[in-house]
Amino acid sequence: MLRGIDVSSHQSSSYDTDGLSFVFVKATEGRSYVNPKLAAQTKRGRDAGLVVGFYHFLWPGNLTDQAEYFVAKTPEKRGDILAVDWETTGDGSHASNSEKDRFIRKVKQLRPHHKVVLYCNRHFWLNYDTTSYAGDGLWIADYVTAGKPRIQADWRFHQYTDDPLDKNVADFSSESALREWAGG
Repeated sequence: MLRGIDVSSHQSSSYDTDGLSFVFVKATEGRSYVNPKLAAQTKRGRDAGLVVGFYHFLWPGNLTDQAEYFVAKTPEKRGDILAVDWETTGDGSHASNSEKDRFIRKVKQLRPHHKVVLYCNRHFWLNYDTTSYAGDGLWIADYVTAGKPRIQADWRFHQYTDDPLDKNVADFSSESALREWAGG
């Protein structure tokens, strides 16, 4: 198992990279928000030699516009991973299952040389998802022992805690295996 974290504007741009192999950085949300620390957090990960991924917090509606906004605002480097964060929004709504699928497909169309994964919590995966479509892989949040999420589906990344920040593991035998999978 490889160790990694995910960061957003709530975390420092000088996050600790010791012992990490990857980082996911929040890039965008909806059709108007860009993480103000995106450039600095990306640079920190790249300078540390980490595999870098970016995620978009999905809102219901305007899926094509959201996908285009995400790829327009996200750095494009071979080997970067793209992800959609599918969960309940601030107003209590959430994108539908079909909207989640359409968003992933649109991002894959716009960035065909990048892996695109689905991030969601165990509750969404078990109770809202009806297609099991996760693009190129599932990134599952379930706060239990690292690498042992309570689902039957194959997964690539597991967020196992959010204390003191979002910690993750990746199901790859080595960092070079992760890089090869990511296309870098």
